[in-house]
Amino acid sequence: MELALRYTQGRPFERLRAADPRRSAYKVMVAIHHERPEDAHAIRFVLEEAFRQSNEADLVDALRRRGALTLSLVALRDNEVVGHIVFSPVTIESADSSFNAIGLGPMAVLPPYQRKGIGSQLVRIGLEQCRQAGHAIVVVLGPPDFYGRFGFVPTRHRGIQCEFDVPDDVFMVMELRQGALAGRGGVVKYQPEFKSV
Repeated sequence: MELALRYTQGRPFERLRAADPRRSAYKVMVAIHHERPEDAHAIRFVLEEAFRQSNEADLVDALRRRGALTLSLVALRDNEVVGHIVFSPVTIESADSSFNAIGLGPMAVLPPYQRKGIGSQLVRIGLEQCRQAGHAIVVVLGPPDFYGRFGFVPTRHRGIQCEFDVPDDVFMVMELRQGALAGRGGVVKYQPEFKSV
């Protein structure tokens, strides 16, 4: 089911109700808003619990300190941060050109709330916010069965490679503006902090 989304300045994103709310694809509804300074500790907790290590939490903290977060959203359930998604700048470089794009990730949901649609809500709202901000291309490293449902396709079909040694099927790209990748390709370069993950 497609989401109708709206954002009101200073208030969370809200999901407009479908005609029949029983048909919602989501099992748990959450409020989603931009990260606030007071969310940092809870975001770290979500990342550590979801990934069972501190690497991703350290990455997000480092990107935040350097001001390298393009978009950071949190999902709230009963005023508790239960999910988080981040987008950061990447460049796509070839021998004769370089252009900007956005990298999605990491994205995390507390284990008790996983497989309840919260991650999907974060991805959909995050992508829509990136589109509205004028970004044209998003890349992601993750499970293709999950990200494929949002329109991501393997980068190998689009002449794009990851700077890291990863399997072809888990590195994907999505055009937020049709034709944004036409005649373009290259190697995706992430922010330097990603090298420590």
